[in-house]
Amino acid sequence: MGYVVGDYLLDRLHELGVTEIFGVPGDFNLQFLDHVVAHPRIRWVGSANELNAGYAADGYARLRGIGAVVTTYGVGELSAVNAIAGSYAEHVPVVHIVGVPAKDIQANHRVIHHTLGDGDFHHFRRIAAEVTCAQADLGAADACPEIDRVLNSVRVHRRPGYLMLATDTARMEVDRPAAPLAPPADFSSAGAREAFEAAARAFLTGRRVTVLADVFADRVGATDELRELLSTRKLPHATLAWGKTLVDESEPNFLGVYTGAASPEAVRAGVEDAERLVIVGVQYTDSTTAGFSHRIDARRTIDIGPERTVIGGVDTFAPLSLPAALAILARISGEFAAPAPTPAIAKVMPTVEAKADAPLTQATLWPIVAEALGNSNIVVADQGTAFFGLATLRMPTGITFLGQPLWGSIGYALPAALGAGLACPDRRAVLVIGDGAAQLSIQELGTWIRERVHGVIILVDNSGYAIERAIHGPAAAYNDIAPWRWDELPRAFGGDDDSVLTLRATTVGELRDCVRAATDAQDRLVFLRVVTGATDYPPLVSDIAAALTRANTAS
Repeated sequence: MGYVVGDYLLDRLHELGVTEIFGVPGDFNLQFLDHVVAHPRIRWVGSANELNAGYAADGYARLRGIGAVVTTYGVGELSAVNAIAGSYAEHVPVVHIVGVPAKDIQANHRVIHHTLGDGDFHHFRRIAAEVTCAQADLGAADACPEIDRVLNSVRVHRRPGYLMLATDTARMEVDRPAAPLAPPADFSSAGAREAFEAAARAFLTGRRVTVLADVFADRVGATDELRELLSTRKLPHATLAWGKTLVDESEPNFLGVYTGAASPEAVRAGVEDAERLVIVGVQYTDSTTAGFSHRIDARRTIDIGPERTVIGGVDTFAPLSLPAALAILARISGEFAAPAPTPAIAKVMPTVEAKADAPLTQATLWPIVAEALGNSNIVVADQGTAFFGLATLRMPTGITFLGQPLWGSIGYALPAALGAGLACPDRRAVLVIGDGAAQLSIQELGTWIRERVHGVIILVDNSGYAIERAIHGPAAAYNDIAPWRWDELPRAFGGDDDSVLTLRATTVGELRDCVRAATDAQDRLVFLRVVTGATDYPPLVSDIAAALTRANTAS
């Protein structure tokens, strides 16, 4: 067999940065998978289930800029929908490739396995249309241009795409790509650029400027432009928790993580009382603002979004890309007033003064973990006490912090950390996850061990769903989980003494010893179980939980 559609798709994915593809085999994708494993520059990473494969592709894409997951039709793709929906909500570019029955089977509306039995083979494409930015049912006439169209949409919109790859279409012979895909062009109009620059000058000249940044600056690839703006005048700046480590948190002008009314007072005042506030790629969510408790006067802001910018809450400039708007502000930043000295807030990690034999608490756990992180670590925190325990602590230079505060699917972080570790094999992935969340996706521990991803898994054993206990029902049975023998799981999932170091800490002293041992064990996966109280929460969790409780009980 010569060069076929499946090869074309794989070459295009590799061209965009994919070297690993996650997924689960099924009879409708097996022949395509033969081409995956035969590809010289792409490696197949089989996952324990399709949901975990989607999560892993999401974590991979956040580091690589694109990820891919392969499932089979119906039963496989529906298992992955939760992960794809999370990628859609959080603007993560994942390509979902679904192996589907041959075209003649579809044309004859045959009743076959993995279908609803009604001969309609597009039920699940219609579902996918709700959580992907582009979809295609690849056929003989236009498979290659349709692949290019969907991949271009994924790159432009930074959201998932969906490809139905029939068994016969996958093996259809085609020509190799004639040229690389053209990179997305800046869509800003000359008129919008000129009008924005004039208005920004009038609004900011002679004024003290503070910057509040968030995740979309990263999603649209504008981190360099953001850092250029911040460095030109040493502007005071903060992020929300979603955009944590978007900027260097060790910089003296970094105010901290802004969480609305739950912020430390100096951070809250630095943002909300700023003379002029430039808002960059911010989307306010209930979980990052303590229930929308932010109080920002739009009349004093320049709000830069992915496609348009608003000054003073009134004047809109579009089409104007986020990178273009930042570049304009950096160019005129010499006209801003000199920034006031940044208040000395949380410049160093909180000191843990508890005695060595003191039981671990949330207050002692997170500073010790944060202090032990290396400069190149990828930190992935599940959306519970792990995320909120680490969110407000300063990270060293070079850290990448990943969470899922908008979609908030518990269990996401374990496969996502695996994907992130495979995306950047020269960096160490550090996963922090609660025991309740881990029970949802623990099967992927076997893939960690098989793939020899030398990361660190910190499992917080607090006997159940702590984040739910904080919101409602601290003693309710539905927030309990089955007690597992966590220390035995690495071996049950294929580990041995050469591949996994298993540790356990119940006191401050034991935790310090364990993080030192984990730092030294660079050649193995470290599985560290830390034990805290069932109703012991980080302070930010209590604030967020109170806000969510008010929202859920409002009449």
